[in-house]
Order: sequence, then C-alpha cells, then structure tokens
Amino acid sequence: MAVTFNSYQDAVAFQPGRFSPQVVAGNERAKVILVGFEPGQFIPVHQPGVDLTLLVLEGQGRIVAGDEELAVGPGALAFVPAGEARGIQAETRLVILHVVTPPPTDADHIQVMAGLQRGAWR
Repeated sequence: MAVTFNSYQDAVAFQPGRFSPQVVAGNERAKVILVGFEPGQFIPVHQPGVDLTLLVLEGQGRIVAGDEELAVGPGALAFVPAGEARGIQAETRLVILHVVTPPPTDADHIQVMAGLQRGAWR
C-alpha cells in the first residue's frame, strides 16, 4: 500500500527517556522509520544483519557508520551494510529517516536493548 505525508513533521514523535521510532511504511522487503530524538538520546552502536540507509532531516548529532564516527546535520546521508556498526546520538532535537532492508528481526535488536539498559551509546 502506498503511503504519503504532506510533511514528515506530521508523522514524527518525541518522548522523554529514549528515542521514538515511528514506522511510516513497510512490507516484507523494507521498513521505513521516522525517528525522533531529544538531546542526549541515542540508538546504541550495534551490528545487525540488515542494511540501513539514513537521512538526517533536522537537528545535530553524531553517527557511527562502519569504522567512522562523524558529526551530522540536516542533509547528511549514510548507508551502512548489514553486519557493520551503526549508532546515533542526538546533540539537539534530531529527526532521522531510516530505511532498513530487509526489516529487522527481534535478534537484530538485542544489542540495542542491551545498550539502552546500560545507558551507553558506545
């Protein structure tokens, strides 16, 4: 089913305590997620078995993509192949569009949940 928004801002959400992923579209081949971060929130560095393409829509933060860690802002684009390290930490309110192929499984999120419990992004 096709999905459209006049503005991504109609779909983004924020919550205290941790990042807020909103699935905006998907099927058995891909999942499109709009992720809202408050300053200091993060997705811990992890190495799932899925490809990730991300586009920073607003805000400032840091990403890990493979062996690189870099500062990012609006317009930053990254592709991280399956099995390579990736993670995100917000410095300001941050909105990132993720396209994950294929959709992640529960096993792909084990490292994320462990990092959130530790309270550390790296």
